[in-house]
Amino acid sequence: MQPTVTTFRGAVGATWALLLGFTILSLGDGLQGTLLAVRAFQEGFATTTTGLVMSAFYAGFLGGSLWTPRIVPRVGHIRVFAALAAVASAIVLIHAVFLHPAMWLILRLTSGFCFAGLYIVAESWLNDRAVNETRGQLLSLYMVLTYIAVGTSQFFLNLSDTQGYPLFILTSVLISVAVVPLLISASPAPRFEEAHDLKLRELYRISPLGVVGMFGVGMASAALFSLGPVYASQIALSTAELSYFMAAPLLATVLVQWPIGRISDVFDRRRVLTIISVLAAASAALCAAASAWPLPAIIGTFGLFGGLCLPMYSLCIAHTNDSLAPEQMVAASGGLMLAAGLGAIFGPIAVSFVMGIWGDTGFFWVLAVIHIAIGLFGVYRMFKRKATPLADQGHHAPAVLRPSTRAVESIQEHLRDDFDD
Repeated sequence: MQPTVTTFRGAVGATWALLLGFTILSLGDGLQGTLLAVRAFQEGFATTTTGLVMSAFYAGFLGGSLWTPRIVPRVGHIRVFAALAAVASAIVLIHAVFLHPAMWLILRLTSGFCFAGLYIVAESWLNDRAVNETRGQLLSLYMVLTYIAVGTSQFFLNLSDTQGYPLFILTSVLISVAVVPLLISASPAPRFEEAHDLKLRELYRISPLGVVGMFGVGMASAALFSLGPVYASQIALSTAELSYFMAAPLLATVLVQWPIGRISDVFDRRRVLTIISVLAAASAALCAAASAWPLPAIIGTFGLFGGLCLPMYSLCIAHTNDSLAPEQMVAASGGLMLAAGLGAIFGPIAVSFVMGIWGDTGFFWVLAVIHIAIGLFGVYRMFKRKATPLADQGHHAPAVLRPSTRAVESIQEHLRDDFDD
């Protein structure tokens, strides 16, 4: 049943169980990614091998995004969610038993598949509980809780030895417990309606910077989460230091997301996106130089980079929406997510390859190149097309690099139209 509450407080009261489940699931997701990267380094996996293994998660994520809307109408969203959670929880434990790159690649692929389905089904419940007056605020709260949860999960690394079983067990427990509040708050299954057709090539013609920016942001953010722990291990940070290192960019994003979005609402968003990208490139170069600095400087510079890099996802969405008609926005979100997902698959592979050749600082130099490329492309587009008038710009809304139900529907259209021809 559609909710009748139209105040933010009432919406939170009606969805607190869903938000709690999201938060616990994000704790497990965040801990799992960092734990596996650290353990891969400790087991002597080559950097390029680790990059390939970690990128498999994003390939599975994209596959799960396409499969879930097809199976939910047949099986039911509650059963799909419970089944995926059970598999995702078990997979975490299997990692600790079979310490082999080939097995881990398969497990990461399957894990990404499961988490995509979990987030799609869970977010569909949240959307189903919201109304137009509260949807934006609820999704913003969801974004903040996600970043806080993933950032906080990094500190769980200090609870036990990463070479033992307890942290794997804890991750499995978190994923399993996340099911409880989500299942008891289940609402009737949302409809998976057909999205307005907007081909990926057409979306690029409408907003080249939005598409290119999303591909680059996908590359950078996936590399940050997948190989950041490897970089920290290579420069000999302890587990406690590594946890602060990985938490810094996530918690910094919570602090700067709103100010950056507010600035982009007041000024030319394309210019803001370009400047933020160049600043992110400069901060990545600074991080490369900071590897020999004191620990607070290393953590601080990485937090600065994350605070500039991660909000670019929302900026790219807002910039693209400025050039779209309202009925095109759902289809466009699918195209942008597809671009980011493809970038996320290639990002860890590319960065790990360079790290294997240049050493640990290659991690940040590739991130710098990605962002300077986005910035240069933004400058190029400013000369090719006039900016959208400020009066016609929409409002910036925080977003997380995860699939939403409607965006996934349009991804299927993009793949059929752009890759099956």
